[in-house]
Amino acid sequence: MQKNSVATTIAYVAVFTALVIVLAFVSIPVGTAGVPIVLQNAALILSGLILGGKRGGYVGLLFLFIGLALPVLAGGGTTLRALAGPTVGYIIGYVLSPIAAGAIAYRAPRGKGGMTVVFAIAAIVGLLVQYTCGAIGLMVRSGLDVGPAIAAQGPFVLVDTAKLIVAIIIAVGVHSAFPDLMGRKAS
Repeated sequence: MQKNSVATTIAYVAVFTALVIVLAFVSIPVGTAGVPIVLQNAALILSGLILGGKRGGYVGLLFLFIGLALPVLAGGGTTLRALAGPTVGYIIGYVLSPIAAGAIAYRAPRGKGGMTVVFAIAAIVGLLVQYTCGAIGLMVRSGLDVGPAIAAQGPFVLVDTAKLIVAIIIAVGVHSAFPDLMGRKAS
């Protein structure tokens, strides 16, 4: 089977989508904000780091498509419910963040040091995409001004940073073990 075959892409996307769905059930409520601390946002960025932007975007799309019929979002929510509420921006970010993170990550140099730095930048950009989309969603659905919408991301920064560190470590390990994922042969 070719590394870039349609069957390979389908398999990778299906596996990472399943990972995102499983991690949806790890959800920690945060006060009255209504937006829990979840692992699925980090899993989506991880999909971009490992699979690249295109396949990572497919993971986000498939995840949300499955969520149309099944309660796969954090707290047992569905895509339609999330799109109708204040978290709409985060849902859009779930598709855009792995695309952004993967587009950057797949430009990483071969060595672990350079790869780690580029993956860190990619993960941060992915998270900023999620935060930006989330803030815009809060402004549209909740009527928040820009300042409060941006400030609403504050309680999540430290936890999300810790999740990204783990995602970066995993992604570097995966690419070190399987350099063909980026179209590179093992040296």
